[in-house]
Parts: sequence; structure tokens; C-alpha cells
Amino acid sequence: MSSQSIGSKIGAQSRHDGGARDRIFVRGFVLPVAVGVYDEEQGVTQKVSFTVEAAVAACCVPKGDAIAEVPSYDDLVGAVRAVVADGHINLVETLAERIAERCLRDERIVSVRVRVEKLERGPASVGVEIVRPRMAVPAVELPHLKR
Repeated sequence: MSSQSIGSKIGAQSRHDGGARDRIFVRGFVLPVAVGVYDEEQGVTQKVSFTVEAAVAACCVPKGDAIAEVPSYDDLVGAVRAVVADGHINLVETLAERIAERCLRDERIVSVRVRVEKLERGPASVGVEIVRPRMAVPAVELPHLKR
């Protein structure tokens, strides 16, 4: 048996028994963001690092080798960019929550971890990390990149 078919069997077993799930992620994605509640944070942007990790539904197993069959890290990047483009947000907690909500709109994502770090405040970075499972977020068809 080839190592590829052994890996496929292990992955399939994990998905069907409710155990380990595949995850997609983006780490250290830095953007200038209008965020902050303090006077010196108003009307300016600051460097913010984003890490987004999404657990993929067990039924989301590609049958071929096509990106359209699975959620992509491009979708995670798109969620971050869309929330940041909406304008100033006071709290990093709100920023993280909005990113999580956008990611969970994709019905193939069952949970998401979002870490938001301000890189220009504090000793090295300050921020928040949240984990949100799919619950009351309505699943909608997201416009995916043409692939």
C-alpha cells in the first residue's frame, strides 16, 4: 500500500469518527488597520497581525484536485480584508468577532480561531484570540474567487 493511500485512509477515518478535522490557516497576515479606542488611535492606522485558523467540515473532502472543492486560505484573507475595509473599529475583540462571523458564513467551516495583535502597542504585541464554533451563524453561499 502506498504512503498516499495510507494517509488517505487515516484522514478518512479521522473525519468519519468525529475526531481530527482538516484545518486551513493564515498566520502573520499584517495590515494597516483603523482600530483603537484611545485618542491617539483615532484617525490613524496601525499595524495589526491576523492569524485565522478554520476547521473544515468532515464532509468537505476533495474528490479531485480542484480548489473549488474546499475552503481556501484566500477566503480567510478575504474575510479579514472585508472587515478591515469597513472602517474604524474601537475594540480588537469586535474586530476578531466580525472576522469569525464572516468566516463561519461558509457552511464548510465548522469552527474558527481568530487572533488579532496590535504590533505598535505594548512591549511586542497586544491583542485577543477568540474561538467560535458554528452555531447561530446562518450558512450562506459566499462569492468565491474564480479558479
